[in-house]
Amino acid sequence: MSATLIKCLNLAKTVRTSTIKSLLTAPKQQWQTLCAAALQTPHAQMVHTSPMRHGLMEFFDDPKHWSENDVKVGRAWRTEELRIKSNKELHQLWFVLLKERNMLLTMEHECNDKMEIFPSPERVDKVKISMDNLEKVVRERNTAYHLLETGETGERPQKRVNNSFGLQFNYKSCEHVLPPFMNLKWIKSRNIGFGGRAVNRFLLKYREQLYNAKRKAKNRSRNEVMMILRRNPNFDLGVLRRKFPDVDIDKLRSADKARGHYVPKIGV
Repeated sequence: MSATLIKCLNLAKTVRTSTIKSLLTAPKQQWQTLCAAALQTPHAQMVHTSPMRHGLMEFFDDPKHWSENDVKVGRAWRTEELRIKSNKELHQLWFVLLKERNMLLTMEHECNDKMEIFPSPERVDKVKISMDNLEKVVRERNTAYHLLETGETGERPQKRVNNSFGLQFNYKSCEHVLPPFMNLKWIKSRNIGFGGRAVNRFLLKYREQLYNAKRKAKNRSRNEVMMILRRNPNFDLGVLRRKFPDVDIDKLRSADKARGHYVPKIGV
C-alpha cells in the first residue's frame, strides 16, 4: 500500500471522528434544526404525501376526525379533469388515491370492530369513482397509442363463450408458455362448454324466469299508463311516450279499462 493511500485513509478517519464528535456534543436546538431540514428535502416529500404522519399511522385517519360523525371532503375526480393531466401526474394521483383507499378501509374495519360509527362513509365511494375514472383515462390513452402504432386496441382479446351452466360470459385470453393442446392443466380448469339433461332443464327454467320477469314488468308499465289515463284523460301523451317507450299509448287510449267515469263533452 502506497504512502499516499495511507495518508488519505488516516485523513478520512480523522474527519469522520471529528464530525461524529461534533454532532454528539451539539446542543438540542441544532439537532432539531437538522431534523427539520432532513424532512424538508425533496426525497422525503416524494416518499410521504402526509409529512405529519409516518409509518403505520398512514393507515389511520387524522386523530381529530376520530370522534366526529361527519368529515367535510370534496367530490370525486371527473373524467374531463383527468384528461388534461400528464402521465406523471396521473401516476402520482393513483398512488395518492391508493393510500387514501387503504386508510379508509382500515378506519372502516377499526370502527366496525369497535362498534362505532365510521365518519362519512361516502369517502370510500368517491375514491373508488376517482380510481375508476383515472383507469378509464389511462385505458383511453393506451388504446389511442396502440391504434396509432399497431392498428390494434392493445386490450386483451375476449369473446363470448358458455360456461358449464350454459350461461354466456366474456372470456379474456391469457398468455401461456405451452400451446393449448399441450396444456392439460388449462384444459381441465378452463373446460368451456356445457351439456347434459340437468343443464338443459336448468336453462329451460332460467329462460322461463327471465321471460316472466320481462312480461310482468311490461304489464306493470301498461297498468300504470291505464291508471294515469283513467284519472287524467287530458294528460300529456308526449311525457307518457318518453317515460314508457315500450307501451302503445294510442292503443290504450281506445281500451275500455283506460276510460274514466266521466261524461264526455259533446258538441263543445
